[in-house]
Amino acid sequence: MAEQSDFRNWDELIPDALGLIFSNLSLQEVLTVIPCVCKSWRKAVTGPYCWQEVDIEEWSNRCQPDHLDRMLQMLITRSTGSLRKLCVSGLHNDSIFSFITENASALQVLRLRRSEMSDSIVERNAGRLSTITVLDLSYCGKIGARALEAIGKHCKQLVTLCRNMHPLDAAGKLSQDDEVNAIAASMPRLKHLEMAYHLISTGSVMNILSGCRQLEFLDLRGCWDVKLDNQAMKENFPKLKILGPFVMDYYEMDEWDDDCSDYSDNSEYLGWEFEMSDYDDYDIYDGMWDDEGRFEELELRFYEGNGEDAGLLGWPPSP
Repeated sequence: MAEQSDFRNWDELIPDALGLIFSNLSLQEVLTVIPCVCKSWRKAVTGPYCWQEVDIEEWSNRCQPDHLDRMLQMLITRSTGSLRKLCVSGLHNDSIFSFITENASALQVLRLRRSEMSDSIVERNAGRLSTITVLDLSYCGKIGARALEAIGKHCKQLVTLCRNMHPLDAAGKLSQDDEVNAIAASMPRLKHLEMAYHLISTGSVMNILSGCRQLEFLDLRGCWDVKLDNQAMKENFPKLKILGPFVMDYYEMDEWDDDCSDYSDNSEYLGWEFEMSDYDDYDIYDGMWDDEGRFEELELRFYEGNGEDAGLLGWPPSP
């Protein structure tokens, strides 16, 4: 009788375990390389196991708007309601924000830096974000106090809010105290608040300290009109760490420029451009890349140009 092996084949691992392993790979590898290995691996990456946490912030900084929408629709649909964390930059319209909130029943961490959703759409959909504990709305210039008040009203578990702005965003504005006061009145459980480069007054900051008694960290870099008595802060709020407003730093303009750069034909993004025509839930891997399968609806073009260019860019070889 042959001895049984002490090792299991990789294709016999349960999808949950595969999803945990694949989470250590880049988005590009998960979408373009893993599906080509075997049927069980393909099944894992089209199910919810790989998409409970989705971080495409780096990729979204350089992709085109319509491709960003389709990528989000595909990955969020694959999560089948189990999405716990989403990090993306540059939402370009209200409809994709609504789509995210419609699938946010388990969402705890949401980072939407440099996005363009409006006050009105946030007000209408904030009730769907009741499980959120960490929210990043930095550099979102089209929302203000109305959106923040709606978030505070519905997101009772919120403990971290990032609302940093670019120094140029304050140009032409007289005050942003209304945002700070909305936070102070509606988010009492906050422990971490970032409000860098806002036009706010000392009085509004004191409202924050009165309304958010559990606050442990407050970022006021670039809030030049705020004048705080350091000694009084230490005595009255011994557990609170305040960064700014006067700090010796500089704004990362190079990073900002890179994130907002024009779409280039030489961009790494073009190495794995995709097309998706159907986001319905289906078992994409019953067929093995054959003509009868559904894989033709998700077309992955591995590289533009020749293989030598791909190697120079450090991409994995096409299977």
